[in-house]
Amino acid sequence: MRKQISNYPVRIGTTKVTVSIYKDEDKFVPIYVLNLPKLEPATLAFLEDVRDKLIAKIPIKLEVLRDPIQFEKIKYTISAKAREIIKEGIPTAPEEVVDYGITFLVNEMLGLGNVEFLLHDDNLEEIVINNSKEPVWVYHKKLGWLETNLIVDSEEQIKNYASIVGRRVGRQITVLNPLMDAHLLTGDRVNATLFPISTKGNTLTIRMFRRKPWTITDFIKNKTLNYETAALLWLAVQYEMSIIIGGGTATGKTSLLNVILPFVPPNQRVISIEETRELNLPSFLHWVPLTTRDPNPEGKGGVDMLDLLINSLRMRPDRIVVGEVRRQEEAEVLFEALNTGHSVYSTLHANTAEEAFRRLTSPPINLPPDLIRSLPLFAIMFRQRRKNIRRLFEVSEVVSGKEVEINTIYRWDASKDVQMKVGDSKRLMNEIKLFTGLSKDELQKDMKEKTGILKWLVENNIDTVNTVGKVVSEYYKDKKQLMKLMHEKKGVELVLGNFFSELER
Repeated sequence: MRKQISNYPVRIGTTKVTVSIYKDEDKFVPIYVLNLPKLEPATLAFLEDVRDKLIAKIPIKLEVLRDPIQFEKIKYTISAKAREIIKEGIPTAPEEVVDYGITFLVNEMLGLGNVEFLLHDDNLEEIVINNSKEPVWVYHKKLGWLETNLIVDSEEQIKNYASIVGRRVGRQITVLNPLMDAHLLTGDRVNATLFPISTKGNTLTIRMFRRKPWTITDFIKNKTLNYETAALLWLAVQYEMSIIIGGGTATGKTSLLNVILPFVPPNQRVISIEETRELNLPSFLHWVPLTTRDPNPEGKGGVDMLDLLINSLRMRPDRIVVGEVRRQEEAEVLFEALNTGHSVYSTLHANTAEEAFRRLTSPPINLPPDLIRSLPLFAIMFRQRRKNIRRLFEVSEVVSGKEVEINTIYRWDASKDVQMKVGDSKRLMNEIKLFTGLSKDELQKDMKEKTGILKWLVENNIDTVNTVGKVVSEYYKDKKQLMKLMHEKKGVELVLGNFFSELER
């Protein structure tokens, strides 16, 4: 017996389909049903003919598929021509049938077929194709893993999807190179494996990139962190205190990194280094994003994280951001950069600050403990699967003595679902006072001001990367003026100016 637990629309352009989620007493997990129009054999044959005509009339070059702007233009051109051919062939076809036919053709020619509808469902975090014999699985933000009613036709089709993704970013997946990490133009991360490495068949795993990037406003609203910890992280970023963000898989490490980077003053140069582009900073920041590149089939032309990290030091950066530290060489260069006066930010797989320190000082990273002394802060993220929530688990300092000590300032209390202050700062505040000349009272006033601004952001739903970044930049430019405008009746419009329209989108 089936019981519907959710129902909502998903749109691609003008095409709307419905998603229904059911609990079935014969299944261990809920079923995600994508209600697609059923196409009769004659209709499919007609659409195949239309596709052949489109391929003949509109040549699709590889460089067009790699450029987001050109890609949108070719989609528009194909859609317009497809509409013309369908209308000519079936003049009486209802508009919704024509729309779906066009979407079907565009998805088949330029995308991942019906999987494209899943990519447009903002409720999903992950899409997983395990092989051509089993249904596609998805990870729903509220309901967890769901089995869908979609099945990819063949192993060859899964491989074809992987090849389509790879070609767009200059990567290949072959029998000789059966593993691939890549990304879609939307930023979604894609991992692919080929049989027999994955023994049940070819696989495709797509981690959805949030279409509207997280901001500090979102994190405070959903209780990922509170005003006090947010103000502390802001203070640390403003005064160039380096931070490594730890956590397990899918705990929100990169999201937290993305959330705190708009606190960087706009007169500083930020160089970010990632394997797959995930960070999204305010458009007006002095930011240069760099990404790695795989070698070609002959093993030439590869650019790895270490290459980019070493090169970034020649680009006069004020801040260096590394997507994730995995290897000893990367960590050594990162900490050398820290010791030569650069502020660095990165992520690391570790469940606590103590564990993050052990990971950095143990194989395979294996850094000398004395090198870690230069790092001021660890911020650790945690994902509680029982309630499906993500939280800032702890904020801890690295304190130097005879032995390196981890001093935890804030820790998440699971029973109360709040970040609790568990200790006073032994290093952070002293270093900020030392390098800025601010007194203890001035730092407390600074924290209070930042908390007030954060509350104003939340109360006024200022929650896009650009608008949050604009408020922070105004704070650095003229703090007194910002605090004054915040109390005006039209304060949001006065502060944001041309950015105000972004709030309404």
